[in-house]
Amino acid sequence: MPLKIGTSAPDFTLKTKTAQGLEDVKLSDNFGKRNTVLLFFPLAFTGVCTTEMCSVSGGISAYESLNAAVYGISVDSPFAQEAWAQKEKIAIKLLSDLNKTVIKAYDVVFPGLAGIGDTAARAAVVIDKAGNIVHVEQTPTPKDLPDFEAVKAALAKLK
Repeated sequence: MPLKIGTSAPDFTLKTKTAQGLEDVKLSDNFGKRNTVLLFFPLAFTGVCTTEMCSVSGGISAYESLNAAVYGISVDSPFAQEAWAQKEKIAIKLLSDLNKTVIKAYDVVFPGLAGIGDTAARAAVVIDKAGNIVHVEQTPTPKDLPDFEAVKAALAKLK
C-alpha cells in the first residue's frame, strides 16, 4: 500500500531527458512554490500507460490552473521515456526511476509484472506545497486508471 495521507512525501531526485540532455528533477524544489502530482505508471509504450499519459497531457492546463506540477514516474530509462513522449506527444515531464528507489520509498511496487520484473504500480499521489501527501490512490490492477477527478478535487482544496 502506498504512503498514507498526512505523511511527508519522501524527497527524490530523478532524471528526465530533454532536448538539452539529461536533467535532474528534485521533488523538494516544488516545496513552498506549488503542489505536485506524481503519476506512477508501469511501463512506457504500453496501452493503458499511453492512454493515461496522453489524457493527462491533453488536460494539463487544468492541473496548471490548480498550481500543480505533474510528473509521470516509471522504471523505464529516460531515453525510452523520451522516445515514447515524442511518439505519443506526451507533454508532462517523465521521470526515470530505473533503480526503483522512488517506487520503493512510496511503496508502489508492482511485483513481477507480466513475468518481466518489478515495475511501478499505477498510482496517483498529490503533494501539497509543504511537502505533505494529501491524496493517494493505487489502482487495483495496472489496467485501471486513477480517479483524476479526485486528484483535481484534492488540488482544488489546497491554497
